[in-house]
Amino acid sequence: MAEAHWYVAHTYSGYENKVKANIDKTVENRHLEEQILEVRVPMQDVTELKNGVRKQVSKKMFPGYVLINMIMNDDTWYVVRNTRGVTGFVGPGSKPVPLSEMEMRSLGIRTDAPIEVDFDEGDTVSVIGGVWKDTTGIITAMNHGKQTVTINVEMFGRETPVEISFADVKKL
Repeated sequence: MAEAHWYVAHTYSGYENKVKANIDKTVENRHLEEQILEVRVPMQDVTELKNGVRKQVSKKMFPGYVLINMIMNDDTWYVVRNTRGVTGFVGPGSKPVPLSEMEMRSLGIRTDAPIEVDFDEGDTVSVIGGVWKDTTGIITAMNHGKQTVTINVEMFGRETPVEISFADVKKL
């Protein structure tokens, strides 16, 4: 199987989140989860000073661009290229160029080897890090591409699905 790389898609400015949502929906509908692994709109926290008041806000690092971790083939190229709001890939002509390791590191995106796990769907796990620390739940889904598990946690008297990184989960 081919290896996944990070590519940059150019979008209409202001449409980055819509493009991300549209690609995610298409991936789900066409069952391309194993080929298009992740879509990101890189954000950074900045402090704005308005009317003498400091305010912490998240802003897009690259307005007009979306990062996509995918295996490049005719199907994935077609899906991304024909998503409403996408004007094309970054690269010469119509040939997308993947980002290098150094470019990915400067963006703060890990390209480490995948984490090997000893749990599977249906197992009970404990969350050992992040916002849901000290929570337990049963794994309902696993996404090896994104290195995440989905567990149900009880919130406001209801079962609510939560996506958590493999690194933040321990089997009970």
